[in-house]
Amino acid sequence: MASDEENGHERTPLLRQTRLSHLQHEQDEEASSIIASTVTKEEQQLAESPVGERLPYNDYTTIDWLHDLVKDSYRYRTLHSHPGLRFKLLTLLDASSGWLAVVVIGALTACIAFLVDVAVVTVSDWKIGYCSGRFLRNRDNCCVAAEKSSLIRLLTKEGVEECADWKVWSNDYKSSFAIYVAMAVAFGVISSSLTMLTRSTLPSTSSSQSTKNASNGHTTSSSSTSPASDAPTPTPAGKVMYLASGSGIPEIKTILSGFSIPSFLSLPVLIVKSLGAIFAVSSSLCLGKEGPFVHVSTCVGHLVGRLIPKYASNGRKMRELLSAACSAGLSVAFGAPIGGVLFSYEEISTYFPRKVLWRAFLCSLTAAMVLKELNPTGTGKLVLFESRFGDEYQVIHYFVFVLLGVAGGIFGGLFCKFNFLWSKWFRAFGVIKKYPVLEVALVVLATALIQYPNPLTREPGDVIIKNLLVDCGDDGSRWSWVCRNERAAMEEGTTNWEYVGWLTYGTLAKLVLTTITFGIKVPSGVIIPALDAGAFFGRLVGQAIGSISPGIFAMVGAAAFLAGVSRMTISLAVIMFELTGQLSYTVPSMLAILTAKWVADAISSEGVYDLAQSLLSHPFLDPDTALSIVRRHKACVAVLIPPQRTMADITVHVPTSNKVTLSLLKEKLDALRERGLMDAGLVLVQKNHGGIEVLQGYISQSELEFGLTKLVPGVLASTQEEDVQVRLLGQEIDEPTSPMSLEMDLTPFVDRTPLSICAKAPLEYAVEMFSKLGLRYLMVTKEGTGQLVGVIIKKRLVGYLEHLREHGEGD
Repeated sequence: MASDEENGHERTPLLRQTRLSHLQHEQDEEASSIIASTVTKEEQQLAESPVGERLPYNDYTTIDWLHDLVKDSYRYRTLHSHPGLRFKLLTLLDASSGWLAVVVIGALTACIAFLVDVAVVTVSDWKIGYCSGRFLRNRDNCCVAAEKSSLIRLLTKEGVEECADWKVWSNDYKSSFAIYVAMAVAFGVISSSLTMLTRSTLPSTSSSQSTKNASNGHTTSSSSTSPASDAPTPTPAGKVMYLASGSGIPEIKTILSGFSIPSFLSLPVLIVKSLGAIFAVSSSLCLGKEGPFVHVSTCVGHLVGRLIPKYASNGRKMRELLSAACSAGLSVAFGAPIGGVLFSYEEISTYFPRKVLWRAFLCSLTAAMVLKELNPTGTGKLVLFESRFGDEYQVIHYFVFVLLGVAGGIFGGLFCKFNFLWSKWFRAFGVIKKYPVLEVALVVLATALIQYPNPLTREPGDVIIKNLLVDCGDDGSRWSWVCRNERAAMEEGTTNWEYVGWLTYGTLAKLVLTTITFGIKVPSGVIIPALDAGAFFGRLVGQAIGSISPGIFAMVGAAAFLAGVSRMTISLAVIMFELTGQLSYTVPSMLAILTAKWVADAISSEGVYDLAQSLLSHPFLDPDTALSIVRRHKACVAVLIPPQRTMADITVHVPTSNKVTLSLLKEKLDALRERGLMDAGLVLVQKNHGGIEVLQGYISQSELEFGLTKLVPGVLASTQEEDVQVRLLGQEIDEPTSPMSLEMDLTPFVDRTPLSICAKAPLEYAVEMFSKLGLRYLMVTKEGTGQLVGVIIKKRLVGYLEHLREHGEGD
């Protein structure tokens, strides 16, 4: 059998034209036209190699990292193979396109963040009142303008700065309360209604469905051993997903790990996410805009990447750009450019080479520089919660910092468990499941009723942190309600129990409300609420210490609680430093963060983003978690081999002529469609002289479907399917052929070099190969003979690991 390289000069990009009828010649031209509009030039070049062509990735399919690497190599060699000044300039532009792209991404992200920040502070203040003559100004800017006009500046009994130009809706407490609640509910409903516009139906990949599928994909070990698992099952129903809801971080982690979620990074989602975040945060819900900013920056990265050919047509390269874009989101959210880079590396990205690190650094830096010049806070500084603690901590205070870490870990671990249980229980009610806006309205109503009576929780989340981190020794704190209460207690030499009660009230309110809020259908993040709860608790603990500023404990408590919820470590320590500008208090923050992570891991092994991925049934393969699961199971690769009937359905026995009938392939394709995986494929085998079925290649479902349904439909309508032969492997063997026979050639789509593994190899080998090499599929062969015994796709491994985790077999 001749090799592809020997016969490559005899073929067109898709179809051979030797010994075909005139009708087939027209078929060639039509097929070539379709291919040219679907597959890139680099992909068509791969038709001459054993790697084969690929089509654009579809819903929830995994990208092929190795294939995209080879594809980019073809592009690179083609670009550098031409002499002349023009191609040298093109080469220079190609090399610099990534750097230029991240600069544009950072700048655009900063502009969007500026508009959102300004809108949030204005809309949020509308729940209290409005600026006379300047309706679009928030309370602070209104009072600044009034001060310049020599108007009197006032201080309410709650310690809120007001002025003559700032008009409250009502001076009556009950009326103000009612207006606050009504406008908060209205803002929440608007945000949720906007989010409903991004409703999308995606293929279901939940483990609960996959355990019922006897398929070459997202399946558990029980389906591999159960006799009933060989029975065919109907296609799983599509999963409903609201693309603009939540923080978007779990979905971004899924995308960066190699899966495709269509439209998640589109322009409509970007617009809805930005507008929805404005009203969601303005409703004073226990959420923040920091997580949505990461989604927004990734959307910007995707849109910019689509304008650059080398990123638009290559899933691997696009994910490099998206990893860098993620850093800009947190950079503008907190004014923390270094923390943004570390956050992308530690929490989101699974593939982060040195080149991506450098570009993420530039992207984050650009975003921070542009945002500083736009100056949304009016301070001219990047530091959001600048604090100047005049006190220095002593050795005895380390015990307090550890205590805060323990408290943060307990809260984080319990939050992950209770939020999961709440989501499973409350959102299972039919009316809540059918009308997500109703849930948002109820949560906003409860939040407004609980938070308004407390002067500290009435404000948006970032303002709460700013108020709690204040150092009362600073002259600028004379307007602070917190400092007024603490100074009064210090002067009287007694404990201000009313003030302590408000701090306790705020701590409990944030803990409970954050638990029921996370996961509702609005753009939201969990970072700010966790910081709020920790700052409340830290300030409360500081009242009992008394030797140093309580603001120090508020800062350390905020870091500890967020560490317990998210399990962030290095990036969080840097973010806290950049947030407060307090370098000398990095050590207490690090101590509390590490303690919180250890305690939270002991209670719940998953952080909030990992939990959200499980709850939303997003496929994700974390190598560290996967290895910890399979280590105690002591299984070999054989446990992932699909059932016998499944293997029969996905195996094509190719005769020595290298051609099979079209009807056979259509039957196989229908069987693949029934499984609803969209990531499976057919394995091609041939018997050798010893009668052993030897692996010859693999063709995925998307390429097979394209070849059989999109190419030459007119030719198929003019003849019987049995009369059409499809070549799958190389050049045909010389055999008598009818001059009027029709022949299709799918060999360019066949991967002739799929990676394989022995069935008796430890399961850890498969985990490492899928996670480190980014494989879509892996062939399993019999030890000693090389006989094909199975094929594993990434979703099958993910489903098996999920099954072990749910049943506690890997703990």
